[in-house]
Amino acid sequence: MASNTGTSWKTTIIISASPQCDEPSKILLAQQHRIRRSDTILSSAFVFPMSGTAFLLVTPEEFPAKLENSEFFERIERFVQVHRNSFLLLQAPVYGKREWEILSSVQNSRFLGCNLRVIPVHSTADVVKGMLVIAKATSKPNVSNLSDQMSLACTYITDHSQVWGMLQEMQF
Repeated sequence: MASNTGTSWKTTIIISASPQCDEPSKILLAQQHRIRRSDTILSSAFVFPMSGTAFLLVTPEEFPAKLENSEFFERIERFVQVHRNSFLLLQAPVYGKREWEILSSVQNSRFLGCNLRVIPVHSTADVVKGMLVIAKATSKPNVSNLSDQMSLACTYITDHSQVWGMLQEMQF
């Protein structure tokens, strides 16, 4: 899977001008992706226009002591409303009780049923790798290739399955 995020695939990424994006930005530049900084997107956001995905990078320290704080969650809500395919990257070196509470609060109660997915990450390298894997898999040329591969796999499984053969013999 590492080759999927290697140097052969290049894309353009719109990155928030916030300092929190500096480290991931350096890694992306080193991999020769095209970076555009923007003051108009939400702070700590990464947008992949070719795949229609957006990532919001947050740390547990940014979350208020009481998880009911509406101002912080309004920021996440604005992000979700703007980006149809949105991911919240919760970056913490170690996941303790507080981090899991935050994850649970965001995923299960606040944004249940919407298009926000929460991904726990430990390091900047994890942030970059996760974003690139998702962005590449959902980018326009790769989506159809992935769909074709899944279709071939399903066909192969049904054609070579002993259970499927038995069901055909039983005329199911």
